[in-house]
Amino acid sequence: MKFSSGTVYQIYPRSFYDSNGDGIGDIRGIIEKLDYIKSLGVDYIWSTPFFVSPQRDNGYDIANYREIDPRFGTMADVEKLIAEAGKRGISIMMDAVFNHTSTEHEWFQRALKGEEKYLNYYIFKDGEPDKPPTNWVSKFGGNAWEYVPHLKKWYLHLFDVTQADLNWENLEVREELKDILRFWKKKGVKGYRFDVVNLISKPAEFVDDNQGDGRRFYTDGRHVHEFLKELVKDSGIDGMITVGEMSSTSIDNCIRYSNPNEHELSMTFSFHHLKVDYKGGDKWSLMDADISALKKLFEDWQVGMAEGGGWNAVFWCNHDQPRAVSRFGDDEKFHNESAKMLAATVHLMRGTPYIYQGEELGMTNAKYTSIEQYRDVESLNYYKILRDAGKSEEEALKIIGERSRDNGRTPMQWSAEKFAGFSSVEAWISSPENYKQFNVEVEERDENSVLNFYKMLVQFRKNNRVVQEGDINFLERDNNDVIAYRRSLDGEELIILCNYRGKNVDLSEKSLSEFCAAGYKKIIGNYENLADNLRPYEVIVFQK
Repeated sequence: MKFSSGTVYQIYPRSFYDSNGDGIGDIRGIIEKLDYIKSLGVDYIWSTPFFVSPQRDNGYDIANYREIDPRFGTMADVEKLIAEAGKRGISIMMDAVFNHTSTEHEWFQRALKGEEKYLNYYIFKDGEPDKPPTNWVSKFGGNAWEYVPHLKKWYLHLFDVTQADLNWENLEVREELKDILRFWKKKGVKGYRFDVVNLISKPAEFVDDNQGDGRRFYTDGRHVHEFLKELVKDSGIDGMITVGEMSSTSIDNCIRYSNPNEHELSMTFSFHHLKVDYKGGDKWSLMDADISALKKLFEDWQVGMAEGGGWNAVFWCNHDQPRAVSRFGDDEKFHNESAKMLAATVHLMRGTPYIYQGEELGMTNAKYTSIEQYRDVESLNYYKILRDAGKSEEEALKIIGERSRDNGRTPMQWSAEKFAGFSSVEAWISSPENYKQFNVEVEERDENSVLNFYKMLVQFRKNNRVVQEGDINFLERDNNDVIAYRRSLDGEELIILCNYRGKNVDLSEKSLSEFCAAGYKKIIGNYENLADNLRPYEVIVFQK
């Protein structure tokens, strides 16, 4: 499969399907639902980690890269998953979390014993207990350094305190990680998603950041491209589908990461478009999404990556993000319309689309009413930070409700049965109350459902080279209500028009009737009949 023609389906195993009635999704649950995944038409499954982990960060704190966490299953289950998916024409992508390990990993435990070899696997600095090496801030809040009294050293953790950053300057570390990739390739894994991989190269000197939180010193670091080239070449994964999660990155760097001539990665995830509702750039300060900024970011990345020979992973949702239909659409009055419009926006762009489990149903944010319902370490940390900063319980809950990663981690909604058909018992995290309305069983029977719209988009990409390979040019640049663009290839054209408002809006460059008069035919739309203007959250795709 060419990356341009395929689609990737992301699974968060803990919340996908519980096969054994313990309230936690598992690998056998994925196997049981492979026919459903095949019905979507997708080509790859990317699963978030199911390795041995204390689950401080829901599996992104890995304690053993070669063993399966018993709560998810066994190595035999993983081998069966790879084989059964392959029988259905679906390949498995593994999550490679190589910026850090759990502090329970054997390497870190041996470092704590003072073994010099393993101290050098991580970033330890000598120091006094009241003076961290730098003022850098952890992504999860608080200082990014933790003191180990018996060693009289600090270790770096850009994420949770139990996630110690690896020292990629150490060749032994890099060799260990290459061997892990070879191990899973031999098992039949066909691709890898590299977690926050542009943070792996740290600076030569560690100094305070008096302008920010420290990220400018380690993001897209000095050796990151050479480290990636070495990792890909020596592990034998060049040519496999690989995607890098890029934190606070740049277009120029992502061109280098994903240009085939560089032999680094197939494509990159960037997140700038998911910060257009951050007031002042702060995730925890709410504002309405700035659609004009969203449009400009899409244009900059789509056109910039194309011109440089790079390749985007295009997406709205994942296990770290709120649900797009709640965030950029209207998940109540115009639920189906906005869910379909958002899907069309990215699936018809230049890049490889990713569908996150439940996105194809239009699953919404959790809408919890109590902090006790949350499970995410980041959300719980920031709730305390917000309360300590003087926010009322109501204010803090509203902010967490909009931003929590738990919004993307509620159980997959299979049916209107108790526990959303996810499990026979109460799940590890509760479902939104609307699961009886938005679930697989209901939507499979409705030809106009969000689910069937997603299936159509996946097939449409497979059947249309203009979507896979065509040029992209943005339209309606001065229209703050609409995101619109043209795809073109060998004389064929698609015009994609997306209304981001819950009201009728006019086009500024060319009316719908003018498109029709010019020989364009409507092939996709939310509404049956064409009107003079775009109706609430309408998407129209014209073909010529």
